[in-house]
Amino acid sequence: MSTSTFNGETRMNDIVRIDTNQRMSRVVKAAGLVFVGGQTSADLTPDIKLQTARVLEKIDGFLEKAGIDKTRLISAQVWLADIARDFGGMNEVWDAWVPQGCAPARATVQAQLASPALLVEIAVVALA
Repeated sequence: MSTSTFNGETRMNDIVRIDTNQRMSRVVKAAGLVFVGGQTSADLTPDIKLQTARVLEKIDGFLEKAGIDKTRLISAQVWLADIARDFGGMNEVWDAWVPQGCAPARATVQAQLASPALLVEIAVVALA
């Protein structure tokens, strides 16, 4: 198995891993797809709109590192700590972020997130 590292990318044959550590890669490019692992907000202000905006900014940055943008999204998974309270606010920010005509397939569920201060986590898949 051949691997190389350059500019923060680890390449293994036809798989490119971006922002990789021992546990995970933030982004993986393989088989014509770009996978962005679940992202959360570093700003733990208890405001779903603010946290959602921060998560989507991170996703924009990771898509850019992969050489694409959000018009290439094909799937998204959204986890909310309290779906009854936060679904509307998250959707308001999401709807403003997704380009017209480019909405991916999406699932949204309630889940216990890694920290009680986290309100939202989002993972996406896009075409490379």
